[in-house]
Amino acid sequence: MAGRSSRTAHTVAVLMGGPSAEREVSLSSGRECAAALRVAGYDVIEIELGPDRGDDVAARLTRVAPDIVFNALHGKWGEDGCVQGILEWLGLPYTHSGVLASAMAMDKTAAKQAFRDAGLPVVASVIAEAADVRAGHVLPPPYVVKPNDEGSSVGVYIVHEAANGPPQLAETMPARVMVETYAPGRELTTTVLGDRALGVTEIVTDGWYDYDAKYTPGASRHVIPARIPAQIANACLDYAVRAHAALGCRGLTRTDFRWDEARGLDGLILLEVNTQPGMTPTSLAPEQAAHAGIGFPDLMRWMVEDALCRT
Repeated sequence: MAGRSSRTAHTVAVLMGGPSAEREVSLSSGRECAAALRVAGYDVIEIELGPDRGDDVAARLTRVAPDIVFNALHGKWGEDGCVQGILEWLGLPYTHSGVLASAMAMDKTAAKQAFRDAGLPVVASVIAEAADVRAGHVLPPPYVVKPNDEGSSVGVYIVHEAANGPPQLAETMPARVMVETYAPGRELTTTVLGDRALGVTEIVTDGWYDYDAKYTPGASRHVIPARIPAQIANACLDYAVRAHAALGCRGLTRTDFRWDEARGLDGLILLEVNTQPGMTPTSLAPEQAAHAGIGFPDLMRWMVEDALCRT
């Protein structure tokens, strides 16, 4: 397979599905990306991975021998450096971030430390035993409890200041979880394409921007460009590019923020970097690209060609 990157890719394998809690999101992203890649002129092979890790992705990719892999997987295994390692071993170019950046972005503790080292604003947090979190307040309320290595707001608990007691975490939560100080304010997000920040979107919901709000039609509204002061918009653009670089990301990422407008710039907090955000035409990153004048098929083409240029 070595040497394929020296010519224009004609065949793109789109990986989707997989074993994570975000399987359905990945399937939706993968199908939309595959359709747009065909419009962009590529021959596309859709590879739907099963819900367990027994699916031999290496053997399947070896059989189809694509020129490049478009990674539309989300969550554990597909977004945390695991499948990226397989693709590196196979010598196949692939979209989105590499092994180390993917692993760091998925590990919220490691990512936060990288952001702190880069001078970016994050909230205080600790890693605690889930049993201890159920037994008593690990941090003073209000705080948030979440898995250290999941995306799409999977398994997020908000403990409000007036809470009568600690959260009764589901048994499906991991044995160790992240507990972080709650960051109040408005939900903002910025997409980075290469070394360019595309814009700032405000996400408006009736409550917490959780998994249902992200993926249930009508549960959230996107305002682009966000109606915020220029100072805050410029800071979002700057912080997103710096966070992308701090993790060593490549291709496309999306960085999420909370902004407490009563505190001005001091109220802008970086939450996380998504190395493989949702990729349907109405998802936040493609929506920002469209607002910047980049249509969905052109965005797919950019991602494929950018990945090929790195090999």
